Amino acid sequence: MARLRHWLAGRLPPRARGRLAGNVRAAELAGLAFAFRARAVAIVVVSLWLLVLVPWPRDLYYLSVAGLFFLLGYLPYRLRHHPRAGPIKLAFTVLDIALMTTAIIMPPPAGLGVDWPIQTRLRTPEFLYVLLLLGEAALTYWPVAVLWTGAWIAAIWSLGVWLVYGRADTVRFAEAARDGPLGAEAALRVFLDPAFVGLTPLWTQVIVTSLFTLLLAIAVWRSRRTMLAQVRAEVVRADLARYVSPDVADALAARAHAGFGAPQTRVVAVLFADVVGFTSMSEDLGPERVFALLRGFRERSCKVVFRHAGTLDKFLGDGFMATFGGLDGRGDGAARAIACAIDLQREIDAWTAKREARGAAPIRVAVGVHCGPVVIGNIGADQRVEFTVIGDVVNVASRLQSATREVGGRILASDCCLAAAGPEAAARFTRSLPLTLRGRTRPIVVHVAE
Repeated sequence: MARLRHWLAGRLPPRARGRLAGNVRAAELAGLAFAFRARAVAIVVVSLWLLVLVPWPRDLYYLSVAGLFFLLGYLPYRLRHHPRAGPIKLAFTVLDIALMTTAIIMPPPAGLGVDWPIQTRLRTPEFLYVLLLLGEAALTYWPVAVLWTGAWIAAIWSLGVWLVYGRADTVRFAEAARDGPLGAEAALRVFLDPAFVGLTPLWTQVIVTSLFTLLLAIAVWRSRRTMLAQVRAEVVRADLARYVSPDVADALAARAHAGFGAPQTRVVAVLFADVVGFTSMSEDLGPERVFALLRGFRERSCKVVFRHAGTLDKFLGDGFMATFGGLDGRGDGAARAIACAIDLQREIDAWTAKREARGAAPIRVAVGVHCGPVVIGNIGADQRVEFTVIGDVVNVASRLQSATREVGGRILASDCCLAAAGPEAAARFTRSLPLTLRGRTRPIVVHVAE
């Protein structure tokens, strides 16, 4: 148990670290695939809008740009399993930004566009399309991709605007005001000149892009932390479940830092099960067959106990101890324990039928069930801790299991346990009798199921 706590504290063993890395990688690949699908949907929507907005045949030019943009997204998507898929995606992101910036600033080829000055291309709101690339990057669970995309958007867009601003035919406030400050009307005439380019919109775009990039990167970073925590919790829980019951693994993973296992008193149903005559059976079997028999019994027992939301407390050689109601607090532990005992006998009967069909010896399992108040929690030393239940209820359940030999039934349940389980469970038992258990002086009423 100490090692399990170390896992929760962050010191995962190599095998668990490998699974953690694999699960994180799978989540990242799923994010890349989702980002590509979102990109494809965005391309379809924008293409349909261009068909409505742009007249024929100029729309063919922009549709071809949309097709090339789709191709630039499809290639890194197909290469997402490549060892260097990350750098490949980042490189294609630069190509995305360059393509989109060029398509926005540069006019269509001769004969497809309107014969307006190139400077007018900077007055349209098409820059917003470039910001869609930030949205795609945010879907990848990769903050670096967001920062990379934002930085290149600011750099490439600024370069494009600066090249237009530096053209000889561009009208600028600096030149218009060379002979003195401009009045309101003169400034308006300069501003309305088709060849005018001002840098204030560029600074605004760069600042907004930077802020938007930063906010998105923080959001993606937080989402990634949440994703990593969820993946890590699932890996830890899977590893814990190899040592303890799933419900104990869930509770330990959820409350590892909140004093899990502190002793407390609860009403719990306890079930003991044991293979009848296992010692004599082992005399005629080799070690390998004994091992196979025990493994088969334990696999089936685990399946049945977990099916009824029980806690497999411990294996005891050819038997086991299970508890119900110790962690979930549902109040139906007795009913689930009785149902588990009956279900276990069905499972063993089905297994026995298969064994007898191939000439193997039948298996018979004795079960004892009792319920009552116990102390549940961690017990042991710092080096070795066991989560278990302690109390007279455990002793009685164990004695009931042993008493099945003298009583003749396959399941013995105490009267208080059957009363707590309800009339539906009581209908499964055929007879009742007072019984003085070994080591006790007062008899208790027990119910027997054949």
